[in-house]
Amino acid sequence: MDRNPHPMSTTHRPDRRRWLTSLGLALSGLGISRLLAAGELAGAAPSSGTGKLVRLSLNENPFGPSPQVAAALARQVPELCRYTGSELYDLRAAIVAKERIAPDQIVLGEVLEPLGRHLSARGGPGSELIYSDPGYTALIDAAAASGGHGVAVPLNSQLENDLPALAARVSSRTQAVYLVNPHNPTGIVAEADELRDFARKLARRALVIVDEAYLEFADQVPRRTLSDLVGAGENVVVFRTFAKAYGLAGLDIGYALVPRWLARALVAQGANDPHSFNRLAVAAATASLRDGGYLQRVRTRVAAERQQWFALFRQMRVRFTASAANFVFFETGMPHPEFSAKLLGEGLAIGRAFPPYERWARISIGLPHENAFARAAVRRVLQR
Repeated sequence: MDRNPHPMSTTHRPDRRRWLTSLGLALSGLGISRLLAAGELAGAAPSSGTGKLVRLSLNENPFGPSPQVAAALARQVPELCRYTGSELYDLRAAIVAKERIAPDQIVLGEVLEPLGRHLSARGGPGSELIYSDPGYTALIDAAAASGGHGVAVPLNSQLENDLPALAARVSSRTQAVYLVNPHNPTGIVAEADELRDFARKLARRALVIVDEAYLEFADQVPRRTLSDLVGAGENVVVFRTFAKAYGLAGLDIGYALVPRWLARALVAQGANDPHSFNRLAVAAATASLRDGGYLQRVRTRVAAERQQWFALFRQMRVRFTASAANFVFFETGMPHPEFSAKLLGEGLAIGRAFPPYERWARISIGLPHENAFARAAVRRVLQR
């Protein structure tokens, strides 16, 4: 049995039903309450007994958003005929309260792509953005499409962001150094003091961008985040998203904490314009921040599920990383296309390949029954 003693294990399903019922009633005028009742718009995951595919590939938070989100969305339904306005200022105020940073250092939205385009244009042809490879490359891809050049730096032998190697590649052409912490796909979180020292020193030579999309799944977040460096005036950017730990992948929205010079430049290009934001996403994000206990409940549950994966890997003597995120990364002993195809035959879809780690796989943390099904499938494939 896949038991878990943590609070969410006994309250999750009733809360989820109440959430769906409330939201279904609120959105009935939009003609989609039937879908909500069926669980189709809530990310309800198929179980192994339904004959449907279990998808653990996109690092979503399957436990759903804060219960406060449903009420916030219901309040917005009568206002859907209106453009987003002052609601965006409410969200900024909630971020100010959380991050303890000045409002003019907050750029709202999924900022990585516009930031990549801006840095590429600012640096001109041949400008460089240094990043860890493999990794999440939305910022790098956007810069490359605008004439910038991504400089890939391999992970170190422990599959961590190689901080000394990243620093060594900085040149007069470098616009920024970009890393994800915890890293994707390895899930490894950098040692806090080492990363802080790295960022402080490197920020004198180039902009340091730290994507903390998964940090809220880790422990000791206040110690690990670099948001205080931004507030102190360092040449550092911290990016966050509500699509991961806050469970709002379907209402995708994020924000960045940035130096003032960069905030002014991005705002001049249209950032923070209320009319460009989805009213429901803004309301959901604001409600999420106001639920003070939500993240800890998610963090506890994800960590418990992660440990069960680690136990399987130890039992099977499989090499794996000490992921602090909502996914696991492990060595399979076979090419990724072969491994993923075999799991697909078992009814499980997993994450894409991450060259050069062709014999490794990333699997997202799902609901307990999904994880149990996935572990059983992985065990069968590896034992063969």
